[in-house]
Amino acid sequence: MNPDKVRADRAFGAIIFAVFGSLWLEVWVWYSRPDQWWRYVLVAAGAVGLLSAALRIYRRNRGAAAAQSATAQERRTGRLFHLINIGQWVLILIGVNVLNNTGLGAWDIPFIMLIIGAHFLPLAHLFKRPTHYLTGMAMVLFAVAYPFSATGGPQSPVGPLGAGLILWTSAVWALLAGFRSTPPISD
Repeated sequence: MNPDKVRADRAFGAIIFAVFGSLWLEVWVWYSRPDQWWRYVLVAAGAVGLLSAALRIYRRNRGAAAAQSATAQERRTGRLFHLINIGQWVLILIGVNVLNNTGLGAWDIPFIMLIIGAHFLPLAHLFKRPTHYLTGMAMVLFAVAYPFSATGGPQSPVGPLGAGLILWTSAVWALLAGFRSTPPISD
């Protein structure tokens, strides 16, 4: 595979990780210290930094990504990516609905984290990105562990904080791979 295509793909992944990681971190601020406005600004500044770096790498390499996007394999990968994401959101909507209707709404955040983490596992295989296995397993394990170890249980602000930091770490990892002059095809 073309190294420029790999860099473009990793930069696009970093954009996704940065956006969703930032959303989780803003939820953390909201749940933990909504009156401390500087925390919102700090998260926003981190998001801008990650997104700026990712967009710079993506723009530099998007020609290679566009050149390969028309292949049958790339179209198949795109369809599977969309199906996995649709499945993730359907499971989240159904699960949150069930939890709320059975009086277990306090478990919404860990459940959402668990599904998001689990969705990275087929994506790791689909994109041939072993680091997605790490991201997915970190999210799953954190979703299972923090409700029983954090003060506040499943509603602890530690949940969104952990999810955001896991995703930001994955964004940084993808960016570091994107800065390499000749990145390996698999992590």
